[in-house]
Amino acid sequence: MKKEMRIVSSALASLALAAATFAAPVASAAKQSSAQSQQAQTQSVSGTIASVEKSSFTLNVGSGSTNPGNQMQQTSPKTMTFMIDKNTTVDGNLKVGANADVTYREDGGNNIAVSVRVSQ
Repeated sequence: MKKEMRIVSSALASLALAAATFAAPVASAAKQSSAQSQQAQTQSVSGTIASVEKSSFTLNVGSGSTNPGNQMQQTSPKTMTFMIDKNTTVDGNLKVGANADVTYREDGGNNIAVSVRVSQ
């Protein structure tokens, strides 16, 4: 009877150890998936700064001409407004007429600037 109890106890301990071993990689894979989806949510755009406010700025993007096929087409500029919060990093000085590269995320219909790199 003692021998049978040892076998059962050993089997249960092995089962618990195996369950713990297989559960750890699943949790780490879930964290990686969450980080990848957060990175996928950010977008980037470049353009010319049209206006600057205290907590936002507007960027003209997409102006110029495109060449689909062999025909030149003028595209009208698109205006995008970006909100600036405490987590936004700004490299350079936001001023009208400067070129900027913006990495942003969408949140509740607003474009929140994650990082801005301004060049003259």
